[in-house]
Amino acid sequence: MSAIDDIIQRALDEDAPWGDLTSEVFLPADARATAALVAREPGVFSGADVFARVFGLVDPATTVELLVADGGRFEVGTVLARVEGSARAVLRAERIALNLTQRMSGIATLTARYVEAAAGTTARIVDTRKTTPGLRVLERQAVRDGGGHNHRFSLSDAVLAKDNHLAVLAAAGVPIGDAIRAARARIGHTTHLEVEVDRLDQIEPVVAAGVDTIMLDNFTPDELREGVALVAGRALVEASGGVSLDTVAAIAATGVDVISVGALTHSPRALDLGLDVEVRA
Repeated sequence: MSAIDDIIQRALDEDAPWGDLTSEVFLPADARATAALVAREPGVFSGADVFARVFGLVDPATTVELLVADGGRFEVGTVLARVEGSARAVLRAERIALNLTQRMSGIATLTARYVEAAAGTTARIVDTRKTTPGLRVLERQAVRDGGGHNHRFSLSDAVLAKDNHLAVLAAAGVPIGDAIRAARARIGHTTHLEVEVDRLDQIEPVVAAGVDTIMLDNFTPDELREGVALVAGRALVEASGGVSLDTVAAIAATGVDVISVGALTHSPRALDLGLDVEVRA
């Protein structure tokens, strides 16, 4: 079973562990239903295949016609997809299909706003590990559908030493430069190495030790400009912390390469999509 199928099946099992009691006692077994996924507000679509897969896992005989692709923009009233099948199956899948698609589209729509705010600069908007437990693969896709990029997927994918790692090193009396060089000696040549700093005076020893990316955490725009100048192209520069739609344009204008935004996945508003169903006995 794929990771996405596993997510969907868990959600379906949670929503109807012993079946959909209402549909089973109210609807004839042979009743059919058609339904349209309709946008109640404008946005960017994400989760088209996920939407279809929910219905397919409930009943493979259900047909889903996708009318808008992932990453596609839409307006109020746009029909994003059409569904036809057993009424019981359609209603059994409805809420899970909507829950996942509304959240993914909300993330894609918010991401697109950040990307638009940073347009005209060299900065790329990326997500973080601040994802809903168990939904990371879907939420990361939604960021891409919104025009953003993904940071490391998990703790296993790259070396990223953050403030708490540095605090442990400082308590042990280990200079940051020595720790970076030791880490570089232990990892493969394809493994990315990044270190977070929160002061300008930390930049030189970190960059000189040979990092691939340096993260400037909670720096002001003026400090970011100074930091970019100090790095002088020797590493990628990532800005993190204090990033919002009100601040992202100013941060992007400082010349940083990457802007990581936790809000893309930890606090998006689900987009308002509805499934309008017509049942025929």
